Amino acid sequence: MDLRAEAIDAVRHYVWAGYDDEDEVFGLVDEDVLFESDGEHEAWLRTAIKREFRKKQAAERTWPEVTDCNRLDRAFEVLNKEGILAQHKAGYTQQDGLEVVERLYAEASGEQSDIGGYCFYTIQDMEGAMWGEVGLWLAFGRFSGDSEKGVAVGRQVRDILTRFGFAVVWDGSIESRLLLSGFRWQRRSPHT
Repeated sequence: MDLRAEAIDAVRHYVWAGYDDEDEVFGLVDEDVLFESDGEHEAWLRTAIKREFRKKQAAERTWPEVTDCNRLDRAFEVLNKEGILAQHKAGYTQQDGLEVVERLYAEASGEQSDIGGYCFYTIQDMEGAMWGEVGLWLAFGRFSGDSEKGVAVGRQVRDILTRFGFAVVWDGSIESRLLLSGFRWQRRSPHT
């Protein structure tokens, strides 16, 4: 894949993820793709980013006022208030995600905190939801590693997500993740 095709894929990812504005997307893609730092490549990349943002802004006008991403944000706020460390984009892989939540748990004073468990999705999970796979996968567990208490965390997460209108698929075991079935990734871009 040539650098421009790689850059277009990266632009598409960052724009449709909905977390970054145009300048932030430029910095991320420029860092990811390692373009030569000359005016021609910079101008081309900035134009490609503007074009993708225009496509997304047109799509955003057709989205419901409250999207699945909005409801997930609210559910994560409730989970955090109820002692479950709920984290968006916790690394790229499951292992990365566990490292992120363990670091955040330690920063929050670990066992001395009111945090009883965790819930997160990874960038891979987000990409799957963005490009129309089955939904959004969420990992969960207990920091102590106690599987029975981990299942209780899973039930708590499931119940809160259900209150926010999500169809949650889960077999009730600690070995499986929760699936927000039919989740549509529609995160509005920050205003620049």
